[in-house]
Amino acid sequence: MSTSRRQAPRRVRPFEKATISKPAWMRALLGRDPSPSREEYEALVDALWDGDQPMDTLLDWMYEEGVSEMRGMFERALASGIDAVPDAPQPLRDFFAMIDTQPAWLDKSLLDEGVRFTHRIGLAGPFILRDFALMGGYLLSGFNQALVLTGALNKGAGRRIAETGKWWMDCTDHNGLERFADGFKTTLHVRFVHALVRRNLQNREEWDNEQWGLPVNQTDTVATYLAFGVVMLMGVRAMGIPVTQRESRAVMHLWKYASWLMGVEEKWLVDSERDGLVLLYQTYMTQSKPDWTSKELGRALAEEPLSRKYPWQKKHPLLHKLLLKTLYHQHLSTTSLFLNKEQRDSLGLPANIKPWYPLLTAGPRFLMYTSGRFSEKRRKLLEERGRKAQVWAMGTMKNKSKSGIIEPGKNHPAYVRSA
Repeated sequence: MSTSRRQAPRRVRPFEKATISKPAWMRALLGRDPSPSREEYEALVDALWDGDQPMDTLLDWMYEEGVSEMRGMFERALASGIDAVPDAPQPLRDFFAMIDTQPAWLDKSLLDEGVRFTHRIGLAGPFILRDFALMGGYLLSGFNQALVLTGALNKGAGRRIAETGKWWMDCTDHNGLERFADGFKTTLHVRFVHALVRRNLQNREEWDNEQWGLPVNQTDTVATYLAFGVVMLMGVRAMGIPVTQRESRAVMHLWKYASWLMGVEEKWLVDSERDGLVLLYQTYMTQSKPDWTSKELGRALAEEPLSRKYPWQKKHPLLHKLLLKTLYHQHLSTTSLFLNKEQRDSLGLPANIKPWYPLLTAGPRFLMYTSGRFSEKRRKLLEERGRKAQVWAMGTMKNKSKSGIIEPGKNHPAYVRSA
């Protein structure tokens, strides 16, 4: 899909406000002033009009040929390989030739290390991604618009967390990003849905292109991808888990490859946590201030634990109610460690929240995690237990879709009628 270059969407902060010099400690930590140069600023603003050219081009062809039938071919090729599609059309062959060819920079040993680290951190990972990355992301109202218009409020926070969690679990499974593994296939499924949203939502009356830019654009996608690496690494340290340079590099590499599969352009992919922090900060300069969407999405996410139902609910109703309230306060407490009062107010969260949960658990978590430094057996045990805890946590999320991943309904911009 080609979009002619336009002026900056109105959501973008002026360059002068984006380049205020940062404190010396921040410059020392990051190795530079994170404020963007004029060239960096203009590149990120331009990318608000950029989609995913390979997938957008393929989708344009699919609509020309009959999108329902062509989607069936796409899904068959994704599930079983392009050779499983008899007389596959050339555009489909070209796309799968691209994604089936691993980039030269891919290091599978680093991928595996990133996966094993993710398992070792156990529930700290889902807590950080939910209560810091996702909740904090709702402060960026420019990013929220596509979420709201694709039904993020109507279908409930539980299902959205479950869908995102399913993708995260698939990507962080052992060998999850191998060609026919669930992580690879789920990522390409989400990438296809993003292209449908991008194509259809920008033409709806509710979407203001001059205000928001292209739906699901490169800049917003970059900010999202960095949350899974940079934000998680910052968060787990605050939760009491030390991170070595090798572990940091491995986690960044894991999400670099997952994001390449998702359609992020190579020029935005970074190898180091430090470079990721700088880029993440710079993407914030293209975002609008919190608005009503921040409050609605934040409040819905905060209250999500209260709607969970465990199998033993009817047998022990009082205990079940106590568990849900405990989870509710644990998640709010985790958010309060990372977001200040003004930010929490913008998200519609209760006042006077204290970070009691992460502070009380940081010490035990530190001791448990560091015990794995000295014993391979202990490290493997931590990985097994951590992954089981993650599987359990994700299993408590509400998700009515059969596959566990996004299945757009008739009112969704990505809906395509089955052939």
